[in-house]
Amino acid sequence: MRDESTDTMIESSVGNEPTTGAEPVTPIRVLLADDHALVREGTRRLLEAETDIRVVAEAGDGISAVQEADRTTPDVAIVDVAMPGMSGIEATRKIKSTHPTIAVLALTAYDDDQYVMALLDAGAAGFMLKDARANDLVEAVRAVHRGESVLQPHVAARALRRAVSGRTTGIPMGAMPLSDREMEVLREAARGLPNKDIARRLNLSVRTVHTHLGNIFAKLSVGSRTEAVLLALRRGWIALEDTEVTADPQAATK
Repeated sequence: MRDESTDTMIESSVGNEPTTGAEPVTPIRVLLADDHALVREGTRRLLEAETDIRVVAEAGDGISAVQEADRTTPDVAIVDVAMPGMSGIEATRKIKSTHPTIAVLALTAYDDDQYVMALLDAGAAGFMLKDARANDLVEAVRAVHRGESVLQPHVAARALRRAVSGRTTGIPMGAMPLSDREMEVLREAARGLPNKDIARRLNLSVRTVHTHLGNIFAKLSVGSRTEAVLLALRRGWIALEDTEVTADPQAATK
């Protein structure tokens, strides 16, 4: 199988599904964790310039990040990797262990695979480098809140192969808690498709796809597609081949 066939698997779909003015907007509640006060202040101003995002807490170290996550239960936690007291990786692991639905977006100066894979293993939905553009960070927050992933294609591909190589054996298929329809949605999400494309391929409404993804996350105790797909791969519920992009059956009829 060609590596490039996996490159779109959990690649970010940032900006594919903008909110409409007709729907009431509930602000995305964000926790900022970074040991530099100036970085936190700048990031807060950037995010709160958007009408659909609100910063509910800040933390200057990993231990405080975990405490603030417990106190405020945000929708998204932006976590720096290098923090005093407790690393962002360990903070992510602790946050996800008690609040699995919080989507963690790692903001880091490091793009070494060692750090990235450790973050994914800890439960992060994705990561961004600190030299990213301001608008990219805003859209990444929205993406992980939708349950989407923010990962570079080569990182996504490696994460998939790593999940398969570490597959848990001996788990009967009967232990899989998802319905047939939910598995269909998960397989389409595993191909890196935005919700509107999943809806078209499965002949569903976008709202129904949102509902199915929410049910999948709840049943698997995860907060993002990244976690759901990697878990399904590890347990053998989906195969690496399921992450390849196939022809759109709906498009073929047009």
